[in-house]
Amino acid sequence: MTQTFHIYCDESCHLETVAHARLVFCGCPVKVRFRPETKHKGYGFWHLISEAPDQKNRNEDDRIPDLQRCERVRWVAWCIRNADCAGFSCWENQRRGETHVVIWAEAHDFAVILAKRFAPDGQRFYLLKTAYCLRAHTIRKFTKERDAWQAARKD
Repeated sequence: MTQTFHIYCDESCHLETVAHARLVFCGCPVKVRFRPETKHKGYGFWHLISEAPDQKNRNEDDRIPDLQRCERVRWVAWCIRNADCAGFSCWENQRRGETHVVIWAEAHDFAVILAKRFAPDGQRFYLLKTAYCLRAHTIRKFTKERDAWQAARKD
């Protein structure tokens, strides 16, 4: 398993395809957190390739590697670049006092989560929060949330 983990979870792949790829969403740069490091990995990368043991556990050191996430690290940039294309849903939600953007590649049950942020100079950017494969309960939740967001925008 360790060898497989290293094949799929090479941090240089993340740096090349996500962190240093100059990704843009809605005309604003997408940034990735590097600090604090977790298990000798940049914060953003560790969060992309690992999963909390349970939903209530927010301790990054307790997260465990997830091979499905590792296999899909390159999908993050693809989702961000294609968020406005057919087969993708995109909407905003509120989580713990932050405005997030959900980008859902529906055919692949994969989601990327960005947080809306503002730099000290007032320039908007997006912070890559996480990305993950969706399970049935999250698909139901996302469908309901997306549909409600779209209905509210029509009013």
